[in-house]
Amino acid sequence: MALDGAFDVVVVGSANLDLVARTPRLPKPGETVTGSQYFESCGGKGANQAIAASRAGARTAFIGAIGTDHAGETLRAAFTSNKVDTTALQTVGVPTGRALIGVSDDGENSIIVVPGANHAITVGDIARNTKVISSARVLLCQLEVPVEVVQSAFSLAGKDTIRILNPAPAATLSSELLALVDVIIPNEHELKLLGGAETLLNHGIKTIIVTQGAQGATLITQDAQTKIQPYVVVPVDSTGAGDAFCAMIAARLAIGESMEKALKAAVVSGALTTLVAGAVPSLPLWSEVSSKLESM
Repeated sequence: MALDGAFDVVVVGSANLDLVARTPRLPKPGETVTGSQYFESCGGKGANQAIAASRAGARTAFIGAIGTDHAGETLRAAFTSNKVDTTALQTVGVPTGRALIGVSDDGENSIIVVPGANHAITVGDIARNTKVISSARVLLCQLEVPVEVVQSAFSLAGKDTIRILNPAPAATLSSELLALVDVIIPNEHELKLLGGAETLLNHGIKTIIVTQGAQGATLITQDAQTKIQPYVVVPVDSTGAGDAFCAMIAARLAIGESMEKALKAAVVSGALTTLVAGAVPSLPLWSEVSSKLESM
């Protein structure tokens, strides 16, 4: 637990074991390709973002669920070794979530997620962690857990808590949920499904950050639209890059940094993540990101 009883970042989300196959290219529908490498890694958007936030220097807690299987044990150990508080990590009688990931030699990926224990989280579980949620400086959620869980968590956030939603995987969302969001971080596909930037701004969301992969990102507010230039690298595996991006924004906003500076750090963090295979193994430390920022 954080020494003063509060956390910089609290993540409510999913935890999966990633089963990763490397292939020369991703298969087309109905096609079989031969893989060149296989490995298992901790993953899930929630787990990735929690570990990335901790590596970025934020005091971080994770609220989620794992099974009683070996995958669950592996995930709990990964949280602990990365200094993520697991007081609110439940063990349930459902298999731990899995993600089946294909990664091509040019760094693109294709992912199938089997939610498992992630869909065993309930609104009641969130209510039992009201104190942790309400005292967080930043509350970060995604959509790999039931949407009512996300809405409940945002409704319990403190008046000074920054509520960030990464609306992935893509889904249509209620006006009630969107009204609770301060910062939303969709990719271009997710933004289109949500009705576009104007629709989100009309719901009261103050800040929209559109991730655009190798093209960087775009910051949209009621007053302006600002292009955030990419940090250029030659990618090996893009898995986890978006999670590193979101987590870095959460971590930097939690210490009071400006959105512009947080975004610059996030772009670097996301890019560095693509240089290493696997999600959690690739998430950079703040020292790695800050050294690149100094040279830019």
